[in-house]
Amino acid sequence: MDPEREITETVDLCLPDGRLNPDAVGWSRRPLHRPNLRGWGRTKRWEYWGLVTPTHVVGLTVSSIDYAGVQSVFVLDRATGVEIVRDAVVPLARGVVLPSSCGVGGAHVEASGLRIDLDETAEGTRLRARTAEVEVDVVALMPEGHESMAVVVPWSPTRFQYTVKDVGRPARGRITVQGTAYDVDASDSFAVLDHGRGRWPYSITWNWGAGHGVVDGRAVSLQLGGKWTDGTGSTENALVVDGVVHKVSEDLAWDYDRADWLRPWRIHGSSLDVSFTPFHERAATTNLLVVAAQTHQCFGHWTGWATTTDGERVTVDGIVGWAEEARNRW
Repeated sequence: MDPEREITETVDLCLPDGRLNPDAVGWSRRPLHRPNLRGWGRTKRWEYWGLVTPTHVVGLTVSSIDYAGVQSVFVLDRATGVEIVRDAVVPLARGVVLPSSCGVGGAHVEASGLRIDLDETAEGTRLRARTAEVEVDVVALMPEGHESMAVVVPWSPTRFQYTVKDVGRPARGRITVQGTAYDVDASDSFAVLDHGRGRWPYSITWNWGAGHGVVDGRAVSLQLGGKWTDGTGSTENALVVDGVVHKVSEDLAWDYDRADWLRPWRIHGSSLDVSFTPFHERAATTNLLVVAAQTHQCFGHWTGWATTTDGERVTVDGIVGWAEEARNRW
């Protein structure tokens, strides 16, 4: 696969007629695309934040997929394996507020017993959520010089996706679960952003993997994707070392057992070879006839190596995160 073009200046995602702007195809180290999407029916917008602490894993989703807004608050107790989930489906995404661009403005939703507020602050992004059983108030800090991985994936001039994957943001705040408060310390907790804007095919399958930790005194993060980007000339793959993105421009092989999600996974290519050992599987299914989704998201630990842009082989042994498969009709 040819190296991907790095974008260094602000660019519109779409042409005036709503088709993909050819100049937008590429990747950047910070959000530079203006996602000026037009139309209805295939347009998908979402903000997903994953939070990993020594005691819990949290997932917050605010989304509009045109037909509906699918919102979620998920909390996993890592010690007991107990999940608390509150989902809400909002017809036609009424009342869902999403920012026009990544890092600009907030995302908000209140429906069916949950409320989520995602707001930009001087320190970073404040993540707040409330259900009857859970309260989250955490800031995903933005260290100086920290880079994210943003990329446009082009299936065709009318089907394309802009994604920002921001892995390894130090997180600080508090989580309250069924009346018990847990402090979140930036020294051992992190947040991951998945900001998505695009116009999708009706049926799609993707893999996503993310992980973060301190290895040999350096902050090391993985951002990996598969299936949905294969053959497009773009990937969402990257190694991040001390906040600097090292782009991985190749389609990776994902090997895992769909009959036993808790068996070790392997993701590999010429520039990395990593294994993922799950400690918990989350299975989520949505079936709204026209819209349906099935996701298996496993949480666990990564081992192996990945290569920086200048050829250094970096170990990822012991970093924690997730790997998933999602199959969508939407």
